[in-house]
Amino acid sequence: MRIQIINGPNINLLGKREPSIYGSVTFEDYLAGLRERYADVQIEYFQSNIEGELIDKIQQAGFEVDGIILNAGAYTHTSIALQDAIRSVTAPVIEVHISNVHSREAFRHISMIACACRGVICGFGLDSYRLALEALKES
Repeated sequence: MRIQIINGPNINLLGKREPSIYGSVTFEDYLAGLRERYADVQIEYFQSNIEGELIDKIQQAGFEVDGIILNAGAYTHTSIALQDAIRSVTAPVIEVHISNVHSREAFRHISMIACACRGVICGFGLDSYRLALEALKES
């Protein structure tokens, strides 16, 4: 099984950025543990702060992998282009968020990409990624 994790803007700052919301672990450290736990799954990783690069990666991976785990960051709430990219590929996409976006600012309550995704997981810290991976394995 091949899974592509795609992280959007500011996820590269995990461990430094607002640790009270996002924790103190870097994504690279979390990813190493996830790969160790799921040694039977090929987990590929991509991060960009640029919307077009996220779209390019969805289009490139979306016909080759068994699933995509996408944390689009703030683009979640603004990007119809990401929604269109998700709809254009055959791989199922699961939207994830580290924090519970529904307990935060009102603008974070609306996702422009959720309607194109298989499901949404939020509020479980970095474990949201593991839960998404489990969902993809079971589907």
